[in-house]
Amino acid sequence: MAINTFINGGPNITLFVCILMLITKLPVGLCNAQSVVPALYMLGDSLVDVGNNNYLPLSIAKANFPHNGVDYRDAKFTGRFSNGENAADFIAKKMGLQTSPPYLSLVNGATPPITGVSFASGGSGILNETGQNYVEYISLAHQVDYLSMVHDKLVQQLGPSTAKMHLSKSIFTIVIGSNDLLVYFSPGSSIINISTPQQYIERMLSSYKGLLKTLYGLGARKVVVTGAAAIGCCPVQRKTSRTGECNVETNYWSNKYNDGLKIMLQELKSESVGLNFAYFDLYGAMIDLFRKAQNYGFTNIKEACCGLGNLNADAPCIPTSRYCPNRRDHVFWDLFHPTESAASIFSDFIYNGTQEYMVPINLKQLIDI
Repeated sequence: MAINTFINGGPNITLFVCILMLITKLPVGLCNAQSVVPALYMLGDSLVDVGNNNYLPLSIAKANFPHNGVDYRDAKFTGRFSNGENAADFIAKKMGLQTSPPYLSLVNGATPPITGVSFASGGSGILNETGQNYVEYISLAHQVDYLSMVHDKLVQQLGPSTAKMHLSKSIFTIVIGSNDLLVYFSPGSSIINISTPQQYIERMLSSYKGLLKTLYGLGARKVVVTGAAAIGCCPVQRKTSRTGECNVETNYWSNKYNDGLKIMLQELKSESVGLNFAYFDLYGAMIDLFRKAQNYGFTNIKEACCGLGNLNADAPCIPTSRYCPNRRDHVFWDLFHPTESAASIFSDFIYNGTQEYMVPINLKQLIDI
């Protein structure tokens, strides 16, 4: 079969890579014949962290203890900020892949699996300083640096042309931005004295564009980008209201950032030959979920399942916290993060949602390009 058939044949690239792995004696066990893409590379924050922060000794943004993971396999706490699986797991499953392992779990320079790696880190943001309150974290810029190292190893493994083909068919998912906004609007934030919300958002977008250009230079051609959440509706923000309502100002600026992000992505696509985006309107999906909670099976949209105090949002989910007996009826697991059930719904939107939430295409359509 001609090489250009593989290049243009969508999922056939996986077969080609599997054959190549047999010939070159690369780790065949990492190749999933049922996958629809060769690899999933995950970047972002705690919404998709699958354990990178476990390997950061000084980080205080960790979830590798109970009650996290209470609904995970064998009730295992893995470093996911969830009662079970998170969006990274669900997205991988939809593509027939195993969850991409944490990059920092690859000890002693081990060869990264050819099916992808996760660089996501709890507390991370677009701006390098966003996670500084958590002492140790992997900023988005640092995640891109790690991806560059994986790129170099792929070139060594597969050769330049096959590595380029592999990356062009792979999916790069980026879930980031909410922490930057939460830091700005946190009580006592000093950033407010340095820049206006609009200036801060413009700085976020400028930094993000530069990092996306770097990703493009490393071979990324199919990118899923998630907008900022309706962060004013997280329990930690709701608790500032006597009635537990969403923080209107915080949500307003989340929306403004998302508007700017969509424009920036359109500009970048026009400047970058072969680059395609699938943008997920997480903000809109969250608001819809709140309005139609019962349709989705939720009865509690305000309170964290695991925590202490007002709306269970006065303390994070730690071993001494209490947690709700039925996680399925809660949207939020802790102060910030969705339950496994809510993450599953958002992942469904990403994979095959309509243009109400996925612009201009969904993940399934992105894969087929």
